[in-house]
Amino acid sequence: MDLSEVIEQIKNDPRNKSYKDRGIDPILQANKKAKILLIGQAPGRIVEETGIPFNDKSGEKLRKWMGVDKDTFYSEKIAIVPMDLYYHGKAKKGDMAPRRFIAKDYHKKILKTMPDIKLTILIGAYAQKYYLGKDFKKNLTETVKNYKDYLPEYFPIVHPSPLTIGWLKKNPWFEEKNIVELKRIINDILSWNKTFIKYMKFWENKENMI
Repeated sequence: MDLSEVIEQIKNDPRNKSYKDRGIDPILQANKKAKILLIGQAPGRIVEETGIPFNDKSGEKLRKWMGVDKDTFYSEKIAIVPMDLYYHGKAKKGDMAPRRFIAKDYHKKILKTMPDIKLTILIGAYAQKYYLGKDFKKNLTETVKNYKDYLPEYFPIVHPSPLTIGWLKKNPWFEEKNIVELKRIINDILSWNKTFIKYMKFWENKENMI
């Protein structure tokens, strides 16, 4: 099944009927040549209006954290598949939680169309709890702080939303250390240089030692 067929399934899912009736398509970015996958919560209101993933303040900060420009971010090298592919409305604080069935029923089908993913960045607690399962720590802070436990497959980060500014002030190590390492890994993957090859061999050797 190719990506276009999966997207048609999503659009025609009865649980997404209200979006289809309004002419709203699922919001994601996927390409068979993608090297880096971003999995976040769900599109926000502004993103729904434009149909472009992370086309908002959160996206600006995320690109800064990743060390990439807009052209690279929206290129075939980077895939974006949120936990929900539609904007689900506002909650008391932030947006409503993503609907579980999107990830459960469709993520595997989408990811199968992208066999060259080298790193998956898990943005926020919803993505981390789903993909890390029992390896998720006691909370988001501990999970993000111990990002090395999940390499080379996953790199958990906090959501770049303006709502997390308080968390960032309480946890300066995130931008001082984690983001520096994230930028390095992303640069190595996108340039596919010898450093990344050495990085992969290091983690392969580490796994063999366990």
